[in-house]
Amino acid sequence: MSHSRRAATTTRLRLLALEDRAPLVAGLCDQRDGRTFEILPEIKAMVTFAYLNLARDSYPSLLGGTNATVAAIVERIGVIAESLEKLERRPVPLSQLTLGLQCGGSDAASAITANPTLGVASDLLVAAGGRVILGETPEIFGAEQLLRERAVTPEVGARIDEKIAWWLDYAARNGVELDSNPSAGNREGGITTIWEKSLGAVLKGGSTPLSDVVDYAAPVVSRGLTFMDTPGYDPVSATGMVAGGANVLAFTTGRGSVYGSRPVPCLKISSTTQLYERMPDDIDFDAGGATTRAAQLERGAQLFEAIVQMASGGLSKSELLGFGAEEISPWRVGAVL
Repeated sequence: MSHSRRAATTTRLRLLALEDRAPLVAGLCDQRDGRTFEILPEIKAMVTFAYLNLARDSYPSLLGGTNATVAAIVERIGVIAESLEKLERRPVPLSQLTLGLQCGGSDAASAITANPTLGVASDLLVAAGGRVILGETPEIFGAEQLLRERAVTPEVGARIDEKIAWWLDYAARNGVELDSNPSAGNREGGITTIWEKSLGAVLKGGSTPLSDVVDYAAPVVSRGLTFMDTPGYDPVSATGMVAGGANVLAFTTGRGSVYGSRPVPCLKISSTTQLYERMPDDIDFDAGGATTRAAQLERGAQLFEAIVQMASGGLSKSELLGFGAEEISPWRVGAVL
């Protein structure tokens, strides 16, 4: 579900859709403020969409109540499952990849090894014509000028400043400060200020020009590097990126993480070899040795290949563990009435 900070008369429902797959949404659609679901034209062109109303008989269902709706959903999923048997894997260019960049449980080594190594992989994907999404606005605070200077136009650069200004106001209204962001785990790992954390976080985005700045969960259409306005909380941030079109995620960590993601795979990268060895069931890639630029370039190329392999069907550690089903968490801002 998309998020907008502006008042709107329509709730937009964005779905990640694969050809020949038909999303189902079930619920009680009556809303006090008169808002309705709007299916975006590009989604309508890709899939068959059905909304099953539990409360009353209305298009496109002739249902009433939970049991009847569940039975209809099971029947519909059976039809979808039969169609999946006809699908065949086929080659697609790297330009079809959209990589979402995440970091969580960062430590002092994250800015030295894992994040710049991921930045190299990001640059390689951009060079291949793909898209890369950098987010977590509170965690670029103090380093936003590095992104502004890379913007393809002054207008794109100004949007970075607009996002930071909104977050400063948002934090003040809620009685907190952006520079209090580093968590206890971050501090135990050697990060002392938000500026240290931010200077490391932006390295995930590599060195290519900043093509666009978009709102949370908005479609990412520009080739190259896009900045998406998301919170720093990993599940909420990743959910926005997936809704915006990310079909693979890369997640750096220094303190350790068991984050998984559906419906797209997530490759986790350790900032130290010690962490990789402590969590072999959870960490996919060891960036601990990438302490020089030459090593970052070498390991970054290897990380790029690992991302491509995962996008081609190789299972991530979190997928092997079955993690990720509970990680879909949209960003909700403001009062919930």
